[in-house]
Amino acid sequence: MSRRGLLQGAAGVAAASALGGCAMGGADDDGTTPDAKGSTSADNPLGVKEDAPLEVVIFNGGFGEEYAKAHEAMYEQRHPQAHVKHSATQQIAETLQPRFVAGDPPDVVNNSGSSQIDFNGLVSQGALTDLGELLDAPSLDDPATKVRDTLLPGIVDVGSYDGKFLSLNYAYSAYGVWYSQKLFDAKGWEYPKTWDQMIALCRTIKAAGIAPWTYPGVHARYLSWAILASAGKLGGLDVIKAIDNLEPNAWRHDAVKTAAEAYYQLAVDGFLQPGAEGMDHIQSQTEWCRGHAAFLSNGSWLENEQKSVTPPDFRMTVAPTPSLTTSDTMPYEAFRGTGSEPFIVPAKAKNVRGGLEYLRIMLSQKGAADFTRKVSSLTAVQGASAGIPLGPGLTSVTKLIDASKGSAFTWLYSSYYRKLERERVNAASLELFTKRITAAQWCDKVQKSADEFAKDPAIKKYKRA
Repeated sequence: MSRRGLLQGAAGVAAASALGGCAMGGADDDGTTPDAKGSTSADNPLGVKEDAPLEVVIFNGGFGEEYAKAHEAMYEQRHPQAHVKHSATQQIAETLQPRFVAGDPPDVVNNSGSSQIDFNGLVSQGALTDLGELLDAPSLDDPATKVRDTLLPGIVDVGSYDGKFLSLNYAYSAYGVWYSQKLFDAKGWEYPKTWDQMIALCRTIKAAGIAPWTYPGVHARYLSWAILASAGKLGGLDVIKAIDNLEPNAWRHDAVKTAAEAYYQLAVDGFLQPGAEGMDHIQSQTEWCRGHAAFLSNGSWLENEQKSVTPPDFRMTVAPTPSLTTSDTMPYEAFRGTGSEPFIVPAKAKNVRGGLEYLRIMLSQKGAADFTRKVSSLTAVQGASAGIPLGPGLTSVTKLIDASKGSAFTWLYSSYYRKLERERVNAASLELFTKRITAAQWCDKVQKSADEFAKDPAIKKYKRA
């Protein structure tokens, strides 16, 4: 594909699809990378060249960019001869794809947002540095502890492709059902732990003149997260792994059908907020913050994203999806927890060593704690939020994690095959929640899409063990 063709393809999210046919600038033919290197030592275990400049590009989304400037200051403090060039954008693909193609990418990229560069294309063309060396490096806080041993469970899995750790998902996101504790206390309601209790409470909420649920119709996949979480809890992790591995009939598994039927019932019984089908995530979340709906399926970035409109006494709270039956494979306390906000070091970066060191600084207790203070989100680092005053939402997230006793889980298909979730599952979910298709038809529709991805030779496949 020509350079002109790539640039045309970079308009909007469709840019990601252009990667498959374009050389993305992987490692050199001999497998080496022409990056700056220095001498290794106890203080410089990754061999950073002390005077090599470092370029960092941040996605300027819900977390902003100030946290990154603090990390960059830490880098310059450790390596005073180095200068860090900082930039931030919401147009990651449009801005950086031409540089990947030209073999001149930045040293660190926060590859996030709706215009994220497709990981499938980056991985298949060898455009990313294997971060395994970072995992085995001594942590900044304790040289006797490897970086990998400071991370929360699942962080390495969600960033690994074909056995290589290629993406550091820095923020830790807990997904669940959100509600206002103030509203529930005022009404005398208790969060339901079973689906039968949920439906009973929804009737009560609707009778009180409040929509039981809202959701963003523009991003209807948000509510599909609750379906998959419930299916995983009902049928076990193998149900999720089959979906990740694009196995035939994975989306038609009885656990998935049962979960889809449960959430379809919300639409059939009139428990979804009227007009939600036309809302984006900010609009639906704002409706929820205003008390116009009781429940919302979302992730733990919600508190920070809504801080400008959330009433001070709202007491934002998250809970696991209710158990569908009394014999679910996983306990009620199990929830979807995973890394998000991916950071990569391009294989053709001029300062790969510096890029790895920058990530090591991010994963220090100081770097992680500063992130949490600035953006009200947990990080991938164990124990980094200890002693930090947290808002009600994030406090409830820590309680969710503690109560789960290690039973958190996640799926990877949305990382492996971004378009499958962002386009196909999203579109099918809107049809489901507007009652244009049934739960069984939703399962069939998504399975058909998954089968198309499985059969497409242009799409690189991944296997989750």
